[in-house]
Amino acid sequence: MSDVYAMGGRPLLAMNILACPVKTMDRAVFREVIQGGLSKIREAGALLVGGHSIEDTELKYGLSVTGLVHPKKVLLNAGARPGDVLLLTKPIGTGILSTAIKGGLVGSETEVRITEVMATLNKLAAEVVEDIRSRSGMEDAVHACTDITGFGLLGHLHEMLEASDVSARLFDRKVPLLDRTEEFARMGIVPAGAHANRKHFGQWIAKRTEASADLEVLLSDPQTSGGLLIAVTPSAAEAIVSGLKDRGYSLPCAVIGEITAGRRGMIELV
Repeated sequence: MSDVYAMGGRPLLAMNILACPVKTMDRAVFREVIQGGLSKIREAGALLVGGHSIEDTELKYGLSVTGLVHPKKVLLNAGARPGDVLLLTKPIGTGILSTAIKGGLVGSETEVRITEVMATLNKLAAEVVEDIRSRSGMEDAVHACTDITGFGLLGHLHEMLEASDVSARLFDRKVPLLDRTEEFARMGIVPAGAHANRKHFGQWIAKRTEASADLEVLLSDPQTSGGLLIAVTPSAAEAIVSGLKDRGYSLPCAVIGEITAGRRGMIELV
């Protein structure tokens, strides 16, 4: 559903996609997974209209979602402009912490926290963005948007910059992180996807140093149900942050960088 929200739309219809390891897992688990998905579909105001399931050796679940957006209000990951700021609506670190959980290195408190982050829809953030865009004088204040998922913040930011023919300056201490993410990253408790992302997208980091290595790992961490990354005017960014707070949004949301007119796709860490 985050893809729909990132494009300025709202979900309408959803279909389940479920792979079931029926020989090794209690079937009650499959029902719980489907019920959890249904609860989020309802929260989004969409309808579940069917789906497909297969037998597999590993549990997999996802949704195929159809949404609606006015043709003149579609947001893309292209269109960021020099002078825009970059707003991130969720903390990162779910990949690293999930790896720590699998290794039995964290307690239930961390598991509950990252579950809360991953289960939080981007619905409220998308609604606040739409509200800002409907205000007089701010109709053209939001220039690009994407959601942070498997390529990590580094990869999805690069894709936005590449599509927009711009570069960016990222404020490393401003990027919101889930508690203990840095600790486990320093210990090497990092998913394979983060290393793959860093290997591929690291070439677009300007002036790489040994000191930036730990930060690169964090920025490369693949996210599950990550937040929205929005290229927006500074005044609109302030309005979005304020609007989220006014509506009771509980997750960290911060300006983490700015769009610059440098070499296409490049990211400077400052």
